[in-house]
Amino acid sequence: MWQFAFLIFFISVCIFAGIMLNDSRTLWSGVSFLIMMICLAVFLVFVLYQYSEWLSEHDLVIGILIVIFVLVAGSIALFPAILILVFFIEGVRIIKHEGIKPANLLSVLFSVMLCIYLVAWPVIGNLGKNTLGTILYTIISFIAVYILSLLAVYSLSAVFNLFHLKKKRNADYIIVLGAGIIGSKVTPLLAARIEKGIELLRYNPNAVLVMSGGQGSGEDIPESKAMADYAVDKGVDVEKIILEQKSVSTEENLRFSRKLMNKQNPQIVVVTTAYHMLRALILAKRQGIKCVGFGAKTKWYFTLNAFIREFVGYLKLTWKKHILVIVGINICIVIALYVL
Repeated sequence: MWQFAFLIFFISVCIFAGIMLNDSRTLWSGVSFLIMMICLAVFLVFVLYQYSEWLSEHDLVIGILIVIFVLVAGSIALFPAILILVFFIEGVRIIKHEGIKPANLLSVLFSVMLCIYLVAWPVIGNLGKNTLGTILYTIISFIAVYILSLLAVYSLSAVFNLFHLKKKRNADYIIVLGAGIIGSKVTPLLAARIEKGIELLRYNPNAVLVMSGGQGSGEDIPESKAMADYAVDKGVDVEKIILEQKSVSTEENLRFSRKLMNKQNPQIVVVTTAYHMLRALILAKRQGIKCVGFGAKTKWYFTLNAFIREFVGYLKLTWKKHILVIVGINICIVIALYVL
């Protein structure tokens, strides 16, 4: 039986590898990884069962396995509490550094809502005595679990799209996505993106840097001009830089930058902040732009808050698909509850 379990695990590995090698710019990269881990767990259970007699004669091995199991189970049990604590502490830090603004409250609000869901929501469920209350509780619970699961898969997929074995990509163009500037000066966040683009240019000397960003409110010059000035100050040849000065969103960054490229099938690298990378790659995929992404680092306390915003942005892009899934499954839940 363990041979069959190994075959299923091997197939899941092949599917995950195929997605990553073909085009990882999808949540299926995260989903396939989770499926692969489940298949691995099932395979290990069968292996342990197969060799149970041998294990019974080796107390040391059993002791090690028990310790590992306790550590894993304990980590899983404590994970929600750790998650709430991390988001709350980092949320307070960003409010302290950046001030009280609606966008800066996301981490704190997420931790509070998660705490309510884990602690108070089960109590509310126990109060539901009638059928309608049970149905509403079940539907809302499913939506919450679905969104949290989606967030977990989105996080995994984001990490996988940041992982690269090499920086040398034979790139033709390196698109650095713009962000807000102060007057005519780049912010630390934008500077990190430019630095990453310059680093990749060293590994891809035949490439051209495409600085992408128009002029927004409160900005003295287009973002791309400020970005180019920064790169030139860092020693980049001005002839290795192309300016895209009309875009005001990530979608336009990508579309307008692609129009500036004169090659038929160019090798494209997109550079942005790490937490923003997956959504940028999904937008590029929707426009038919084949590319890989490299993420620039930013402050940890800022990353969590911004990542939630990115996830919300992803939901705005794909809300119709997820609404269909939620409605379809909730209809099945209602029917099942009425039948029971």
